[in-house]
Amino acid sequence: MMGVAAGIVWARGFYHIWVKTALYHFGFQLLLNAAWSIVFFGFEAPFLALLVIIMLLILILLTIRWFKVINNTAAYLLVPYFFWVCFAMVLNYKIWALN
Repeated sequence: MMGVAAGIVWARGFYHIWVKTALYHFGFQLLLNAAWSIVFFGFEAPFLALLVIIMLLILILLTIRWFKVINNTAAYLLVPYFFWVCFAMVLNYKIWALN
């Protein structure tokens, strides 16, 4: 759904400043998503991963906001992703708290 949402936004025309901004937010949140996996699983640092996932959630909200400016459907397609990352954050917190 993330790819479909990005495709909908991209189809509006990359020359437009709002589309560029929305897609930059999307790209940065993808980088943070990858960084979380590296920090949590690779470095085995649950606390640092918790900080990364909190930043990721904030960036996802900003991405949803920018996607909504361009297309409501694209924004709504990111909502399940937001809730999934919220669930992952709770699991990450519990792993950190229990260790």
